[in-house]
Amino acid sequence: MKLLEVNNLKIWDSNKIIIHNISFCIEQGRCLAIVGESGSGKSITCRAIMRLNRSFLHQSGDILFKGENLNQLSTKEMRKKRGRNLYMILQNGMSAFDPSCVVGVHLRETLAEHFSWSKNEMEVKMTRAMESVMLKNPAEIMNKYPHQLSGGMLQRIMIALAILLEPDIIIADEPTTALDTISQFEVIEQFIKLREIMGCSIVFISHDLGIVRKIADDVIVMKDGEIIERGKTEVIFSEAQHDYTKYLVSTRLVLSDNFKKVMGEEPLVAEG
Repeated sequence: MKLLEVNNLKIWDSNKIIIHNISFCIEQGRCLAIVGESGSGKSITCRAIMRLNRSFLHQSGDILFKGENLNQLSTKEMRKKRGRNLYMILQNGMSAFDPSCVVGVHLRETLAEHFSWSKNEMEVKMTRAMESVMLKNPAEIMNKYPHQLSGGMLQRIMIALAILLEPDIIIADEPTTALDTISQFEVIEQFIKLREIMGCSIVFISHDLGIVRKIADDVIVMKDGEIIERGKTEVIFSEAQHDYTKYLVSTRLVLSDNFKKVMGEEPLVAEG
């Protein structure tokens, strides 16, 4: 079942076209990875789905979520979709939280927007969700400011919030880039667990193909604002057709060796 369909998405500013009429879909319960080098258009594409790009960027095309065109919703209607239906986990956990408030305030305000839970019910659910992603002493963590927590902890807090919101689609924009290797491993394990618990669909943006091979069912390869190749993960890794994809596979997998060793697996070798 197609949960989200992106048809002829075009994004531009006053000077140039950034995304060139791309189309793809996300199926129920599957993980779609969008890969490519910096500047390829991965993040801007996913922010377009969430309608979170900056105001000087324009977009056209259809973004259909369960048949409803998100591009035609008002700002207020779109705000209701974010979090409950479409949830985004950012690359830098620090930027997801208000630095002037303790993280518990952010969690409570987000949940209050979508649920009519009592204060006590909210506290119990928040504590359980944080414990489920291996965060110890949730009450203590909720009383800390974002800068007092590590990047890995902030990413896991965002995953805990996803467990509570139970969105249909989670969009993760380079969620492990700012983390050390051990934290990368822990966060990826949490994403895998999240899918098992919720059965949600995931859009996973990454330049690390070792992680992509671990988590994704399907892959889209982007270059200069265009999709140049797509397919099931193993096919992309073993039978890539485009020279750019072959280049990504051969170079990026070498960079993933340390991660693979931590995962207890042999380093990946590009075939062909």
